[in-house]
Amino acid sequence: MDFRLEQVVVDSAEPGRLVRFWAGLLGGEPVERDGGWAHVETPGGVRMAFQPVPERKDVKNRVHLDFVVEDIEAAVVKAVSLGAVREGVVVTDAKGSFQVMRDPEGNEFCFVR
Repeated sequence: MDFRLEQVVVDSAEPGRLVRFWAGLLGGEPVERDGGWAHVETPGGVRMAFQPVPERKDVKNRVHLDFVVEDIEAAVVKAVSLGAVREGVVVTDAKGSFQVMRDPEGNEFCFVR
């Protein structure tokens, strides 16, 4: 049996707003669908979908996405200009560096180098 990751689904209070953020960051066109759903086909081939949920995010994510970038600070500047928030400072260890970020709804993701 083969498995292929096709889509990552994120719970969202405002899927239309969140899909525009992620489309602006990763590329692709935001698509708003029936029932409040939205998605973006990323150039990397994995669709990011956003489903409407009434609950707010109150605690740390159980899963987060890591994005490999050439320049962490340039990626931070772009993400912040689109509505993300930097969380702490760049962390460097023996494996490399990463910066924790939060999207406009508080979902954590990282830029890694």
